[in-house]
Amino acid sequence: MIPIKVVGAKAASQPSAPASHSDVAGVAAKYLAGGTLNLTALPPLSLYIHFPWCVKKCPYCDFNSHEARDGGHQAGFPEKEYLDALRTDLEMALPLIWGRKIYTIFIGGGTPSLLSAAGLDRLLSDVRTLLPLDSDVEITMEANPGTFEAEKFKSYRASGVNRLSIGIQSFSERHLKALGRIHDDGEARRAVDIAVANFDNFNLDLMYALPSQTLEEAQRDIETALSYQPPHLSLYHLTMEPNTLFAKYPPALPDDDASADMQDMIAELTAANGYQHYEVSAYAKAGRRARHNLNYWEFGDYLGIGAGAHSKLSFPHRILRQARYKQPKAYMEQVALGAPVQEEREIGREEMGFEFMLNTLRLCGGFDPRLFMERTGMALNAIERQLNAAEAKGLLYRDHQIIRPTELGQRFLNDLQEMFLTT
Repeated sequence: MIPIKVVGAKAASQPSAPASHSDVAGVAAKYLAGGTLNLTALPPLSLYIHFPWCVKKCPYCDFNSHEARDGGHQAGFPEKEYLDALRTDLEMALPLIWGRKIYTIFIGGGTPSLLSAAGLDRLLSDVRTLLPLDSDVEITMEANPGTFEAEKFKSYRASGVNRLSIGIQSFSERHLKALGRIHDDGEARRAVDIAVANFDNFNLDLMYALPSQTLEEAQRDIETALSYQPPHLSLYHLTMEPNTLFAKYPPALPDDDASADMQDMIAELTAANGYQHYEVSAYAKAGRRARHNLNYWEFGDYLGIGAGAHSKLSFPHRILRQARYKQPKAYMEQVALGAPVQEEREIGREEMGFEFMLNTLRLCGGFDPRLFMERTGMALNAIERQLNAAEAKGLLYRDHQIIRPTELGQRFLNDLQEMFLTT
């Protein structure tokens, strides 16, 4: 389906104005009308908040992040103006999620830990004012070493952040320099120390198969991370993403055999230390899975606000995707005009199977077959042909209780997912 531009409501003249905008309410009514799907219940709803600034753009990064520059602002970015825009954006989106509870919040970036303590407190206060939150809501904030200040992180915790995701990437100074990170190995360790002192739930992000990295060096990184006993680990294979500096000037990377050895080492070390490998790049102690990310992989709903944020929202008879304007300046200007959404489209029946499987096949343990109907509003036989083909190739296991990728399917996950592209 061709993306359609949505003209939103006019921005509220006062920051605390209720979200009773007739234009957006009209959009909500349109999506509540009859359609091609039949969802018997709506999935859990998460909130994603994008903070688009960072200290320095890393050469491997393809996220929507922009270097903070002074521009007359003490922090290097327009904190108050951006927080104002986030609140107005959320107000205008309320009719699309009216009455639905928020189970998880993720503040990502960029580097959200550049926010002042007062700024983060104001942001979460605005969210609580406008949205009903689950009593056990998980509130995660991304943070990078080099922006860690002990007192500020105590304030973040007091404001309601109850989970940190720390972008360590490596504990090796040589590899941190190769990755263009602003922190050194000492700051990486200090950041984890501060996290341990203030949070009982946190994630460490690390990368492997780094430029000229040996198996021994990769193992040293993993062992250092494990020594802190983090509740959760995210371990990513470095990839050359399009439109990044590394894509233009690729560094020398370990070959496929060396990368496979690193993956085997990671599997052994994490398992030996009590971590369950539950998603392609995610390892967790018992009861410490990332609930926000798990909602993505289970084809749950999420409202995304902020520059470049994406949303997936379900209604009884359709599922909607949105994308906001990416450039921070353009985003704030469009919020002021009442139209922060740049693209909006419904997911068509013909692509629903692929959209669902693209996410759920990332789960090592798979999913209950009933989840397909619950989350797509379609019968499982809509993808019967692809399921049979994947099973015949040994990429998929299924019975009446579970559908999951086999070990071979996990190794060739892209091929398995692509099998669901056509119906």
